[in-house]
Amino acid sequence: MIEVVDRDGAVHLLRGGAVVALATDTVYGVAAALTHPDAVATLFAVKHRPASTALPVLVGSLDAARELATSWSDIARRLSTAFWPGPLTLVVACPRQLADLVGSNESSTGLRVPDDEALRSLLVETGPLAVTSANEHGHPPCRSTAEVLEVFAASAVAGVLDGGVRRGEVSTVVEVNGDQWRVVREGAITTEQLTLVLD
Repeated sequence: MIEVVDRDGAVHLLRGGAVVALATDTVYGVAAALTHPDAVATLFAVKHRPASTALPVLVGSLDAARELATSWSDIARRLSTAFWPGPLTLVVACPRQLADLVGSNESSTGLRVPDDEALRSLLVETGPLAVTSANEHGHPPCRSTAEVLEVFAASAVAGVLDGGVRRGEVSTVVEVNGDQWRVVREGAITTEQLTLVLD
């Protein structure tokens, strides 16, 4: 049964290979440490998420993101400088092993530095986390601990870290490939805002 945990409890669970729900800067997400492949795999089952839909990764800093990527183009640099920390997920090239872990069919993964100081601090302790919105696949994401407890009551989620009510906006997802970029999903950051930075 899922329980409400404090920050230390959440870190302990994540380090131990459990799945934990937590508040991001946008919505609540369910998270697993990249160092525990079984826990990452559990995220797909918890959400009834197709295995072909890759999981994004939250990191505590730009440096942590660049360590996971195999390349960091000028476009990635300019977008991350302008919008991180914030609701922008950058899909960039990464090692095949990481891509396989998060369910990517390509050698790429989505990375994001959240605009939430408490979450970034937690990420420093846990390392990068595979995090996907807290909801069943295709349903609206949870915006509060109460909603998480209701949706995941009978799931493999071990705990939820209460972070208050979230706004409910989703991140914008941009795929970066060398000097090319495309918006995969428009969210809190508009295509116009992206274009202004890159033009």
